[in-house]
Amino acid sequence: MSDDIPGRRTVDVVAFGIVTSAILLFTATGSVIGPDIVRALMGQSPGPDQFVLNAFLLNIAIIIFGWSRYRELNAELAVRTREEAAARRLAETDPLTGFLNRRSFGMRADVMIAKARESGRAVALMMIDLDNFKQVNDFNGHAAGDQLLRQCAARIREVVPIGSAIARIGGDEFAIAIEYAPAQSGHVDRLAEILLRQLARTMRVGGTTADITGSLGLASTARSHRAAEPADAQVLLEYADVAMYHAKHQGRNSFSWFEPQMAEELHLRTELEDKIRRGIPAGEFVPYYERQMDLGTGRLCGFEMLARWQSPDLGLVSPDIFIPIAEDIGAIAELSEELIRQALQDAKGWPRELTLSVNISPLQLRDPWFAQKLLKLLVESSFPAERLEIEITESCLHQNVGQVRSLLTSLKNQGIKVSLDDFGTGFSSLAQLRSLPFDHMKIDRSFIERIDTDMDAATIVRGIAMMGEGLHLPITAEGIANVHVLNELRKLGPVKGQGHYFGAPRPACDLGDWISAGTAPRGGSVSATPAGLERTPRTLDLETTTSNESRRSGRV
Repeated sequence: MSDDIPGRRTVDVVAFGIVTSAILLFTATGSVIGPDIVRALMGQSPGPDQFVLNAFLLNIAIIIFGWSRYRELNAELAVRTREEAAARRLAETDPLTGFLNRRSFGMRADVMIAKARESGRAVALMMIDLDNFKQVNDFNGHAAGDQLLRQCAARIREVVPIGSAIARIGGDEFAIAIEYAPAQSGHVDRLAEILLRQLARTMRVGGTTADITGSLGLASTARSHRAAEPADAQVLLEYADVAMYHAKHQGRNSFSWFEPQMAEELHLRTELEDKIRRGIPAGEFVPYYERQMDLGTGRLCGFEMLARWQSPDLGLVSPDIFIPIAEDIGAIAELSEELIRQALQDAKGWPRELTLSVNISPLQLRDPWFAQKLLKLLVESSFPAERLEIEITESCLHQNVGQVRSLLTSLKNQGIKVSLDDFGTGFSSLAQLRSLPFDHMKIDRSFIERIDTDMDAATIVRGIAMMGEGLHLPITAEGIANVHVLNELRKLGPVKGQGHYFGAPRPACDLGDWISAGTAPRGGSVSATPAGLERTPRTLDLETTTSNESRRSGRV
């Protein structure tokens, strides 16, 4: 970037003109007075005219002072020019990365688009959003977040072609404009793949490491976007932004080209986000309960609380839809706390031997005040801590084991039980299981559902049961769907179980017959036929709005 400011002189012309005039006058007077001085020195004349001599001397003084002033003015002008150039750079660039900012990127991209159209070429705009950047920033502080952004910027700069425009247009969002030949769009795809690989490489942040990925959206002047007028930079940036969110919702660490239907999907998702935010304080999210049974005695042990959204506009919305969205928009903690508050009030009326199990989002485990918030809810409801069990998924153990251990220890000290949920789907080590204070271990439904038909699944379940026995961790099997699965599980010894075989989840007002039957005299057996497979209410199915990485059964 040049330091020259358009319309600004780089030298002081007036001062230069005065000095030049003084030099010319000096030359003229010197040519007149010079011969007289020479003859006077030789004794041939009385000397130069006094008036002309004074003018000559004055002219010398003007040259000396004028030149000095000329240099001072030019030095001052150079400083001011550099300051104005620096101010312009600050106004046009991001101070952290040195990239363009949103405003200057739009202007630069518009120029690139205009030139590309004249030459028959095309311009592609990329939008990159860093996945999980907020968590890294929250865990390690803003200084570490800035360091991470600078490393990402350096990696982007390494692979983007010379002549492209690069900008940081948001906290962790980058935009790139690239000119290319329309017949070579495959080159843009390959560049997108390279960028994602670059960003996915482990980065060093302070004294630790950080693993992040990127979601990338693409839009191009060479593609049809249902627009009557040719797309400018602002429009293409909006298209690329929509495509980027599509890539993020499809599992992250991927890229997508903009397609017109994506805008409709984004509109629907935005509408759902707004409804979720308004639905939480309105009490539209309600707890449902799934029975947990002792498979040996047939007795009811407790209930697991599951989330349901009874929307006045959409009906009963599938948790596979609203839970990932609530996590993305940062509403999962508030949603979970409201559901737990309701569940604790419901459970107060149950027999004292029945426990309440609730699922905790990975995002809540990152909250250093979560234990205090949960204890506050227990105090408000006067619910005994020893009857509450929280469930955390195995994937949570790989994010910050030290923080998880501290949190679980704090909860255990208050009498709350802790269960490891979905065991078998992650990569927990025996050392982690021994070091963390778990009370129970739940085998993931993906194994339980196939235990009667898949020998490998049956072997895995038996192995987990034996490991639980060795670690003194009682086992709960989730996803029991039929009597054949039930009979296989009974062979494993003392095991608790839950699933639709024992009835679909119900709201609190419909638990009366379950509780009455479940507290029958000891020695009863589990029914040989499914108990109360209720018809599920109408459920909204919006597959396109759901993240592929977040398939749950309504657990919060």
